[in-house]
Amino acid sequence: MGRFIVRRLLASVPVLFLVSLITFGLLWLVPGDPASIFLDASATAEALERVRRELGLDRPFLVRMGEWYLRLFQGDLGTSLLLNRSVTGAILERLPVTISLTLLAFFFAVLIGVAAGVVAAVRHGKPADQGMMTLALLGLSIPEFWLGLVMVWAVAVLVPIFPPGDYVPFLTNPWDWARHIALPTFTLACVQMGFVARMTRSSMLEVLGQDFVRTARAKGLPEPYVVVRHGLVNAMVPIVTVMGIMIGGLLGGAVVIEQVFSIPGMGRLIIGAVLSRDFPVIQGGLLFLALIYLLVNIVVDLLYAVIDPRVRLG
Repeated sequence: MGRFIVRRLLASVPVLFLVSLITFGLLWLVPGDPASIFLDASATAEALERVRRELGLDRPFLVRMGEWYLRLFQGDLGTSLLLNRSVTGAILERLPVTISLTLLAFFFAVLIGVAAGVVAAVRHGKPADQGMMTLALLGLSIPEFWLGLVMVWAVAVLVPIFPPGDYVPFLTNPWDWARHIALPTFTLACVQMGFVARMTRSSMLEVLGQDFVRTARAKGLPEPYVVVRHGLVNAMVPIVTVMGIMIGGLLGGAVVIEQVFSIPGMGRLIIGAVLSRDFPVIQGGLLFLALIYLLVNIVVDLLYAVIDPRVRLG
């Protein structure tokens, strides 16, 4: 087990390097000049050149890349051009907000999605199955930003049940935090609920048709026991795979949801950096998100061996 984890961590290094290389290359090759953000439209060419020199933008591309990688190997992601502070500090300040939103959305998406998939599989071909799958398809089809705007209008403006935006830290007021995080959590989880429900239904239908399930029923075991102990447990491997993929979707969706609901997380930080062409923040933020996704996939691989003893990590 330990050797497997070490090998996976070492295999993640080239992936992170590739992500950083692509991000750095694309950002510095796109048109536009970050120095223009600090000056108004009437700025002279001399003033623009002075700002570019102060920011280090006048040096060749390969030199800037080498300097960035040298700082990266020392654990330094650089300094934000706009915030004028450490990129690592800015990310660590926003990261707990995004992680809390993502984990809550993950929990509800898995809980509701698995339950809906199991009910649909048990009631295969019946109205409950058709209704569950219709809702799952609807959830998969609705863009997250549009659903977020509709939710704000419906349950925050038209019927003011939840606050329409902003964010209250958990340590400041847990109750206000729950009220402010509930709407974005549900919005973010909706698409993934449909994804999990469809995969659970498909996997459950395959398992429930196996001989060992028919034998369990023939022995007179209670149907809930057969469905959960013999059905769901043996159907979990593909579902866990979906959960690993789902984290990537939730992290990507959080970028949009945080902007819609004015949540000061990583997504809003990255979008603000994109609009202001704050390259160090964009590079550091994307690198952190890629690292989280890789770590989650390692955990998913470890769960395979826990769920199914036939799986051996080699």
